[in-house]
Amino acid sequence: MSLLVQKFGGTSVANPDRIRAVAARVLRTQQEGHEVVVVVSAMGDTTDDLIALARQVAEQPSDRELDLLLSTGETVSCTLMAMAFRAMGQEAVALTGAQAGIITDNSHRRARIVAVDPQRVTQELEKGRTVIVAGFQGITDGSDITTLGRGGSDTTAVALAAGLHADRCEIYTDVDGVFTADPRVEPRARKLDEISYEEMLELAKLGARVMHPRAVELGEAYHLPIVVRSSFNDNLGTLITGGKQMEYRRKVRGIAHDPDVAKITVVGIKDRPGVASKIFVPLADAGVNVDVIVQGTAVDGVAHLSFTVSKDDLGKAVSLIKNLLGEIGAQTVLSSPGLAKVSIVGTGIQYTPGYAARMFQVLGDHNINIEGITTSDIRITCLIDQSRVQEAVQALHEAFILDQPVT
Repeated sequence: MSLLVQKFGGTSVANPDRIRAVAARVLRTQQEGHEVVVVVSAMGDTTDDLIALARQVAEQPSDRELDLLLSTGETVSCTLMAMAFRAMGQEAVALTGAQAGIITDNSHRRARIVAVDPQRVTQELEKGRTVIVAGFQGITDGSDITTLGRGGSDTTAVALAAGLHADRCEIYTDVDGVFTADPRVEPRARKLDEISYEEMLELAKLGARVMHPRAVELGEAYHLPIVVRSSFNDNLGTLITGGKQMEYRRKVRGIAHDPDVAKITVVGIKDRPGVASKIFVPLADAGVNVDVIVQGTAVDGVAHLSFTVSKDDLGKAVSLIKNLLGEIGAQTVLSSPGLAKVSIVGTGIQYTPGYAARMFQVLGDHNINIEGITTSDIRITCLIDQSRVQEAVQALHEAFILDQPVT
């Protein structure tokens, strides 16, 4: 008998009918001879609604109390799911992240899982019960409730699957799997049957919201097969694995985009050792992720430094840097919201020259200005105007012939 962990996202459990449909689907899987542990997200837009509610009470609620509030969304989902199973004649038990043994660090709103102790989950399975776990949440050594950040239920599911030594983790969502681009932006996007952890991680980091990056990292670390599939049909979905049989003839596997990017430019920095660390260490300590970094050549001992952050982090980042201007000897800080990142991703890129040139040529042919560039072995990212994202994605998708499978 194989053990599966199945995670169902917010749209999959958005109302009572969908909750019952998920319970029926899991029961069919159990009848096929599998043991199943279920992980659920909050219903529909519950998390957004709770954040809005908190901000009606306090403009800047404390992260600790906000985590406790937000964790109730998944708690509601898992308890209702357990009720649905019982109504269908199947013994079930709902567990919070803490009860399921999800131990995290103390970083509220963006906590990281440091350990999984699935003893309670195993005990309930041995009693013949279906276990439903609240995703997105955990508990610290000091018994404080934490949340794992947007998409954190994916991470809960993969971590729990690893801790239980499950045969695979299945992520059920509102799309059929992982596509060569966002189908809402590029209608010709093609579903991939298989993708490597490495490629999926890059796509997830760069804006493909079908999987949380940390969940992919965990899957790779524990060699755990992950399947992404729709909760609304029986299609096979996309398998995320080590990628031994990848399509190397198709060098680019997908196009990712992130429309919520802002650029910060620190003007007139004195060109001396240690200045960059005085900027980026405080940003890291504040939980601000920095991406595309460009430093201009110093003239007369003075340079400009530009980098990108999430649009949501722009205000925090600018405020921090303004307080550092005197210390780093800079003149001022400028910010530019309304930008986006568009990226090509594929493990084959590292083996063949010319892909950067081709990407730049395509964007240039469409008169799309590039405001910054960053690369890794398997991806190339360009910073462009937010209003040109759809055009850029479609042009690159066509140029790299991603609408056609490799033959």
